[in-house]
Amino acid sequence: MASAMAAAAAADEDGSPRETKQGGFKTMPFILANEICDRFATAGFNANLITYLTQQLHLPLVEASNLLTNFNGTAAFTPVLGAIVADSCAGRFWTIAGGGALYQLGMLGLVAAALAPALRPAPCAAAAAPPCQRASGGQLAMLYLSLLLTALGGGGIRPCVVAFGADQFGRRGRRPGGEQKWSYFNLYFFSMGLAVLLALTVVVYIQENVGWGWGFGIPAIAMFLSVLSFVVGYPLYVKVKPEGSPFKRLLQVVVAAFRKRKEDVPEDAGLLYHNKELDAPIAADGKLLHTDQLRQEYHCDFLVELFLDRAAVLTTGDVADSGEPHLWRVSTVHRVEELKSIVRMLPLWAASITLIAAASHNFTFAIQQARTMDRHLTPSFQIPPATMIIFTTLTMLVSLALYDRAFVPLARRCTGRRSGITYFQRMGAGFAVSVLGVMAGALVETRRRGVAAEHGLLDSPAAVVPISVFWLVPQYALHGMSDALSTVGHMEFLYDQSPESMRSSAAALFWVAGSLGNYLGTVLVTVVQSASRGVWLQDNINRGRLDYYYWLVTFLLVLNLVYYIACFHFYTLKTFEVDVGDEARRPHDGGGEQGGERMAEPCLGQVGASGDDVGTVCDGEKHIR
Repeated sequence: MASAMAAAAAADEDGSPRETKQGGFKTMPFILANEICDRFATAGFNANLITYLTQQLHLPLVEASNLLTNFNGTAAFTPVLGAIVADSCAGRFWTIAGGGALYQLGMLGLVAAALAPALRPAPCAAAAAPPCQRASGGQLAMLYLSLLLTALGGGGIRPCVVAFGADQFGRRGRRPGGEQKWSYFNLYFFSMGLAVLLALTVVVYIQENVGWGWGFGIPAIAMFLSVLSFVVGYPLYVKVKPEGSPFKRLLQVVVAAFRKRKEDVPEDAGLLYHNKELDAPIAADGKLLHTDQLRQEYHCDFLVELFLDRAAVLTTGDVADSGEPHLWRVSTVHRVEELKSIVRMLPLWAASITLIAAASHNFTFAIQQARTMDRHLTPSFQIPPATMIIFTTLTMLVSLALYDRAFVPLARRCTGRRSGITYFQRMGAGFAVSVLGVMAGALVETRRRGVAAEHGLLDSPAAVVPISVFWLVPQYALHGMSDALSTVGHMEFLYDQSPESMRSSAAALFWVAGSLGNYLGTVLVTVVQSASRGVWLQDNINRGRLDYYYWLVTFLLVLNLVYYIACFHFYTLKTFEVDVGDEARRPHDGGGEQGGERMAEPCLGQVGASGDDVGTVCDGEKHIR
């Protein structure tokens, strides 16, 4: 195995194999098996963690909800660290493998806490006895340490595995299957949904009916299989060599621009600093072209004209006698445009934060709703409350399948786009459906609380309200449909519009949005708890007004949708040169259509809003691949 790994590394250090022996669909079983096991493990212990915190560690509902939301936020922020490590020095393969090992340690800690009586409080006594004993500081410390290790491990896996999978299809379709990269994202999220579905049905049932030792032990075994399956496929992988920290390059642009804040920017962009050889390792897709899009879109005159572009103004002393530039004094146009690309993406990226904050209650308050409702399928079998999330997963899987096999071919006939619609339209549709999902939750909670009042159960939080738990299915299903649209579209957008050397970092932005969304969810719950003086959100949700909270979230999502539409209206796609002939020409204005390149002709590339193709203009004419 070691010799095979060494040979594979030597053959493909730059991500462009001499022959097509590596990459392609033959790597998918290993990559997807790794991620399926990982997601199974993650979902298996995450989905029902609110129950473990409240019933095993005896934490109050609001405290447990905030702890879980904060953990999810931290776990979603650590991908930034993983992306820095992957893009700077370790590469995606070793970052994924190391993250899996850390995650494994965290899972083993949770298993130990569930099995060892000293690591959890004593079970509650009879109803007439004093309140249940809360977990001690030491017991909570063990929990926090285990959760921290899983968060750090996930930080190594999450930002890299999607980009690593896309790497196997090559840049610009030069490797077999490259033209199907857009479909890979659907396949990826579909596979993840299957793993979550299995976890919600099997693991949650075991946690509720067998015990938490096995309930955490099975995900721990799955994580071990995840790491093992991924490492076994090493000889087959395309491994793109890291080209140094992209964050360092971005910082160099800012520092160089600040040093030259008093310099004038020439009107002719051709007078700015270009260095094709220097940028070659980070510009295999093509060199990014100078643009004033930021100024045109957001009127940030100071940001563009008086700041960022100044980094590319060439002055005395910027380049050594040997021809090597001092990168803390001058940056190439390509590197300046990398930073501009990220800045342009941020407003649209931020729109997903509110969506994630709104969805965070599916793993907390919605489970508590289900716990109070009639969950019987048969007189002797009840659905575990956390298993209700299965309807979100099922709907997401069905939506992805229908989207890929039915909607895309139909939409392709109307739009001419290989992906049917753009990822911008896909994200917007997901945002709209999420509004309906929370609205359905508000209506169902009003109905559930009304039934509780009719039967005199407002002061009986442990009683079963005589209303079927399947009333919750519409809100779970709508959230699943929203995920199938917005989540996949969001990842496509980040991967496609980010600079190619920052794909892991762009994937990290996906998880950072999740982090900020979960933290925003905590802030929202805390503010509502304080403003309502504890009336809206209570341990006894029959007395609380959870429906008011849902209506508040619905209003926020409507505002978020309006914000997204406004940002989409002003967004302009990134533009780059495609060096397929002797010399690439300057771009024509406009573009954004799907297309491809006509070989042996100089072309302008503009990444289309479809997430599947690169638009090019050759001799003033657009060409479709």
